[in-house]
Amino acid sequence: MLLLSILLLMSQAKGVHLGMWTLLPVVRVALPGGAGHDNGPSHHFHPVNECGKRPIFEEGTQYSRIIGGMEAEVGEFPWQVSIQARNEHFCGGAIINEWWIVTAAHCLFYEELSPMDLSVVLGTNDLRSPSLEIKRVTSIILHKDFQRANMDNDIALLQLALPITFSGLKGPICLPRKLSPSMWHKCWVAGWGQTNTDDKNSMKTDLMKVPMIIMDWKECSKAFPRLTKNMLCAGYENESFDACQGDSGGPLVCTTKSDKNWYQVGIISWGRSCGQKNTPGIYTLLENYNLWIKNVTEIEGRPFNAEEIQSPPNRKRLRSHTAEFPETGSPRFWLLISLLSYMLFVIFY
Repeated sequence: MLLLSILLLMSQAKGVHLGMWTLLPVVRVALPGGAGHDNGPSHHFHPVNECGKRPIFEEGTQYSRIIGGMEAEVGEFPWQVSIQARNEHFCGGAIINEWWIVTAAHCLFYEELSPMDLSVVLGTNDLRSPSLEIKRVTSIILHKDFQRANMDNDIALLQLALPITFSGLKGPICLPRKLSPSMWHKCWVAGWGQTNTDDKNSMKTDLMKVPMIIMDWKECSKAFPRLTKNMLCAGYENESFDACQGDSGGPLVCTTKSDKNWYQVGIISWGRSCGQKNTPGIYTLLENYNLWIKNVTEIEGRPFNAEEIQSPPNRKRLRSHTAEFPETGSPRFWLLISLLSYMLFVIFY
């Protein structure tokens, strides 16, 4: 019995496993609105597999004023990928889970490309980085109803050969809910495309970003008669911000006023001419394809389950399986040390 008492006391300090029970020391951390002390800076932790999060991007960065765009911050768009053919960037895409990239069908329709020709670069803003993470592609899936005449159903999926290990620089984007355009807030597009409409050599190797506004569909259809209900319009009314060549397939992402998660609302698809004032870009309306994504990925044997990345994991702690070790230097700490010393003295002397 005395030996068991000693082991129990020691386990509080070291986390010793005793049969069915594991007794772990508890670290006190200050919680919002609660008591306690934290010896380090406060961080808001999000699991890296939770969609629509930007864990290492610093909130409150200065708004500074692709065409007319600005460089993205590190970790600002962790879902953004560069789709490359023979090691050359040609389209963008977005991570939706560890196996799948969503992009535009037209990126892959016009080229005689096999999966072996393609690679996906992720986890970086700089395509010149000497340590790029590159994933191989095993299958290309274009929407069977893609119409190149009017660009309807402009969506495709790439299946990766190996799964992505998520981190602060690599994470999935959330698929969108069905909301009216006015509900979306703080929309952005990003890409490595042209920054000068007259210069095909102006492709950027640093990720650029552009703020966007989703426009009324009926008003946009007056300017674009071939607009379908599978498309949306977005632009920036008073500036020549827009997506351009090389940005195709990249995500249009937004938040809502009530939800800080980021959602992919659209896929960069087509436009009359990039970078012209009052001329919006056209995007695939992604909310119309949630079921298609689910069905296709199931058929391919790597099913996409939105709940796995959109529901935070259970973080409940089983307090009955833990014991609290007193703070070093406290009266309880010295009492425990004295009692332990006495017990050891009795046993060995």
